[in-house]
Amino acid sequence: MTQEHNTRGMFFVEGKNISQISRETGFDRKTVRARLEKDDWNKEKPTISHGCSYPSLDPYKATIDEWLNADKMAKRKQRHTAKRIYDRLIEKYPEDFDVSYRTVAGYVAEKRKEIFGKEKCGYIPLEHIPGEAQADFGDAEFYENGKLFSGKYLNLSFPYSNKGFFQLFKGENQECLFEGLTAIFEYIGGVPQRIWFDNTRTIVTKVLKDGGRNLTDDFVRFMEHYRFESAFCNVEAGHEKGNVERKVGYHRSNMLVPVPEFHSLKEFNEQILKRCDEDSQREHYRKNATIEELYAEDKAALLDLPSVSFDTSKYLTVKANGYGRIHLNNGLHEYSVSPKYAYSRVVVKITANHVIPLDESYREIVRHNRLYGLK
Repeated sequence: MTQEHNTRGMFFVEGKNISQISRETGFDRKTVRARLEKDDWNKEKPTISHGCSYPSLDPYKATIDEWLNADKMAKRKQRHTAKRIYDRLIEKYPEDFDVSYRTVAGYVAEKRKEIFGKEKCGYIPLEHIPGEAQADFGDAEFYENGKLFSGKYLNLSFPYSNKGFFQLFKGENQECLFEGLTAIFEYIGGVPQRIWFDNTRTIVTKVLKDGGRNLTDDFVRFMEHYRFESAFCNVEAGHEKGNVERKVGYHRSNMLVPVPEFHSLKEFNEQILKRCDEDSQREHYRKNATIEELYAEDKAALLDLPSVSFDTSKYLTVKANGYGRIHLNNGLHEYSVSPKYAYSRVVVKITANHVIPLDESYREIVRHNRLYGLK
């Protein structure tokens, strides 16, 4: 301000021209002229800073920062959301934590920008009738007995109520799909009337020009057994089943963060169904009711479970080599049977998690954990 005052004094009081003032002050002619022509000297109004120090979170900031920084080692979709951090703080400090979710969300948003930058995406809500469901797989890492797996989890959501369930697996194949859906059907006590799917090769062998689908024989058997109707999105239009797309992200953020560690995948999957049930006590994001209240209409529309159970396994006949070992997945994975079966053909039962060679009476010879990936 003093410089502006002196510049104007040189012109209006001392009578110097713009060129002289420019040479003496070192300011260019444009700057000098702007100062001379200025006619609004009102002080600029103060601006409100959008930043906040969040003092109520001071005792917990170190913990939050630790979790967010640890997320740098996790895949983007398996990092903490503000909701997950809020829930974990309540779990960790049940007696002392008394900070609103809004405050936590504000701090996490600022801290995340500092660490990762902005990551935003939007979705279009879809409307469905009770009893319809959508299915999709998501990616998630987990530790079983200390070993890290890059796994998949099958999500089944009910768009009408926004209730969802999922099951975690080490891969994505027919056995995982069938076992996951069967476990959820049995847990909820019924079968959705219609289920929407992607055009995955696990189900669809060919998309026809008229919009129809050629389906795998195994999937047709599964569908007929449970009597549900299948529906499919247009090619490369997964957003058409937007509810389960959102549910994939919600389940990952709220139930798979931090990266799960457990001893038994089977036990984890049993427990996670109960957690999905507990999660439905919250309010629906658009409707004036809880998810569980709306799900009552979904459940009333479910088909009855069949009286006969469905065998979700795959059976192959494979010839063992001279060491009594077999190879699956184009020779990628090797499993032992027994020297007794060297050069013999063996029936192999394959589930989502196990490979089980069988004897002539279909009794288990040996049980192996199923291998996934380049192992």
